[in-house]
Amino acid sequence: MKDLLTVLKDWEAVIGLEVHTELTTLNTKMFCSCPIEFGAEPNTHVCPVCLGLPGALPVPNRAAIESIVLAGLATNCEIEKRSMFYRKNYFYPDMSKNFQTTQGPVAFCMRGWLDLEVNGAAARERVVRAGTLPLLAEDGTGTASDVTGAATATPAPPIAQLDGYVTHIGITRIHMEEDAGKTVHYGGTDGRITGATYSLLDYNRCGTPLIELVTEPDLRTPEEARLFLQQLRQIYLTLGISDCSMEEGSLRCDGNVSLRRRGEVEFGTKTELKNMNSFKNLHDGLAYEICRQAEVLESGGTVRQETRHWEPAAKRTVTMRVKETADDYRLFPEPDLAPYDLTDEFIESVRARLPELPDAKRQRYTRDYGLPRADAANLAGDASLSAFFDATLQSSPQVARLAPRIANLLLNEVSAWLNAHNTVIENSKLTPQHLAQLAELLAGDSISSKQAKEVLAQSAETGASPQQIVEQSGIKQVSDAGELEAIVAQILAANPDKVAEYRSGKTGLIGFFVGQAMKATQGQGNPKLINEMFTQKLEV
Repeated sequence: MKDLLTVLKDWEAVIGLEVHTELTTLNTKMFCSCPIEFGAEPNTHVCPVCLGLPGALPVPNRAAIESIVLAGLATNCEIEKRSMFYRKNYFYPDMSKNFQTTQGPVAFCMRGWLDLEVNGAAARERVVRAGTLPLLAEDGTGTASDVTGAATATPAPPIAQLDGYVTHIGITRIHMEEDAGKTVHYGGTDGRITGATYSLLDYNRCGTPLIELVTEPDLRTPEEARLFLQQLRQIYLTLGISDCSMEEGSLRCDGNVSLRRRGEVEFGTKTELKNMNSFKNLHDGLAYEICRQAEVLESGGTVRQETRHWEPAAKRTVTMRVKETADDYRLFPEPDLAPYDLTDEFIESVRARLPELPDAKRQRYTRDYGLPRADAANLAGDASLSAFFDATLQSSPQVARLAPRIANLLLNEVSAWLNAHNTVIENSKLTPQHLAQLAELLAGDSISSKQAKEVLAQSAETGASPQQIVEQSGIKQVSDAGELEAIVAQILAANPDKVAEYRSGKTGLIGFFVGQAMKATQGQGNPKLINEMFTQKLEV
């Protein structure tokens, strides 16, 4: 097969996503009082309602309705005041009552959108022919529009691969439904039913409140799909409605993709991809399917509308089943649940709970604190770290001037320590006041970057302040010019051959000299000052 970028020069991919998110931060399921708990003993969190036993009646979870409205408001959706649940009929062991309770044509959240910023290597998959896309300025600004968008956008070259742009992704709806149970196949080689000797069913997940976001077919590259899912995950984590764990299945994504020749407006025949349980799998699965469809079409074949399974190990998609249509599900209104009439007061009470969202937070960090764009985006995308960052800046009126240094500490040293200990910042003993103090010590050249890592580790493990650790451990960066000049002079006098080589053009030897000085100061010398001293002496 041709590679993706070659295919995208002649073909335009049309991609839409269906993102399923379990509301894992709730205590109970959607229509019963069974607890939500990942990893519990199989079939211990079930009852007549979620098993669909005769005579059982569902009772809706108000907190789940609040969560989906929150998700809708955060993604610019219109909140429908009147909607209802339907029965979606299908026969499969993971849903013992043989139908799923879901929403019909009108969902709680309709007609939303998100603006997606794509830059760097991710932007190079977007090939533009005879259209416009808003290009990103250095400050990251850009007016969103589609590839055929408004004349206010910067015109693209006839064929171009862009370095950065903003594209507008429509959201058709976010609807509420209940999750199905979990089927585990044993005896096969890849965990699928094909080749398995038997299957086991765990109904604990059955009835868990699940929201499904359906995009318009506005995505054009696998990278855009990956970035959209990452952006949505950041929003949901910020809202606190789900843990969004793709490993545990609380965030799952299906992709619909079709191809059309560039310049055409009619959609091609789409296939749906399943089992894309990571951002990489989403990208790779869509990329493979785009290349596969192009090969079929270019050889004179016809793409079938079907559901396909992504096999990460084999890096290919395989047919699962012919795609069902709405008629196959025989949707009809759920007779055991009355229609919903959301009041203005209810919607506004949910709106009042909206936190600052990642995009707004990123803009604030760059505008108010001068953070580099990449640091601001990474920080804003992590709810825990961004909250800690804000708390650190609020710990002292003077600390705001150190915002870039504090952000750097959080994204590098703190994150590395948390990853090494497999924990989150809330479970460490590091406080915002400690982080502010550490930044002050670094800014004043009291300690080096290397020493800062040691101090941070001790502070996070023991709860002692950085100042206490420095005083008690004797950790101190030597910045006394007189003391360092004597050491520099001794090293130069002891290495005349290296001095001659440096002056003959081997300037890389500066690292040798600095290393000798750091050794002489037992790692406590100010490397920046030492470097400057050697450079000044050697270039005389």
